[in-house]
Amino acid sequence: MIATHRDPLADSAAAWNAFPAPRLMTAVVGRLADGAAWVMDFLAVPHWLITGATQSGKSTLVASLVTALGAQPVAILGIDLKGGMELGLFEKRLSGLATSRAEAIILLRQVIDDLGRRMDICRADGVRSIWELDENDRPVPVIIVVDEVAELYLAADPAGKKEAVECSTLLLRTAQLGAALGVHLVIAAQRFGSDLGPGATALRAQLGGRICHRVTDETTAEMTLGDLFPDAVIVAQAIGEHEKGVAVTTVGGQWTRARSTLVTPDQARQHSAATSDRMALGDWNE
Repeated sequence: MIATHRDPLADSAAAWNAFPAPRLMTAVVGRLADGAAWVMDFLAVPHWLITGATQSGKSTLVASLVTALGAQPVAILGIDLKGGMELGLFEKRLSGLATSRAEAIILLRQVIDDLGRRMDICRADGVRSIWELDENDRPVPVIIVVDEVAELYLAADPAGKKEAVECSTLLLRTAQLGAALGVHLVIAAQRFGSDLGPGATALRAQLGGRICHRVTDETTAEMTLGDLFPDAVIVAQAIGEHEKGVAVTTVGGQWTRARSTLVTPDQARQHSAATSDRMALGDWNE
């Protein structure tokens, strides 16, 4: 146990010490309650679920994550059914952006096809993971960021429901196959519950990394943390409206409070432009 004379999460992000640059497939996204760097490690935890109400800090965390990963030689794909208002800030850096359910289906079908190609490469080399391949033969790692997954799962008309089922199936298949093949999911949601359908519960089982900001309903906190750390649910529900950016996250088989680094819209756009040469559109699946 570490005791501090003040709350490290109460400091402004600008006052935080700079942490060392992360290694490939890890992202420093903020600070933990003990003052250490908050690191999301996709090699240790392949898929993540991020929940939080409006203005809780969920979008800030996603922006911090995309900024950190954007400096690395990885492909980042975005699915943002709110017209691209969130992930559109990073469009110049993204290797693909879907802003409708139909576009999301096309993008996810491409991902599934690419997973098959990656399996063929691994099988031909007699390995069980792309990380066992020679670096020159290794496919580009892919991070798929889904902003507000409920928009994919919920539909009012029969055609929309059919698309929603396909999106659910494709996401689940990606989660089941992607870890060893270098394809990773980050699922963000204002709310996440069984009302989204059985596909949501099945997908949650594949998302080992959990982050819960302030939420407006107990179900979302339970779905995010309850199956792994029931005691963390109460802590997450106690996050106040004034604690923007503060969340309860899983780290190293435990849970802790953390706060993400603020990335402003201007900073997001500047980063996107500055790193646009890191991954040209389509390179990830060639």
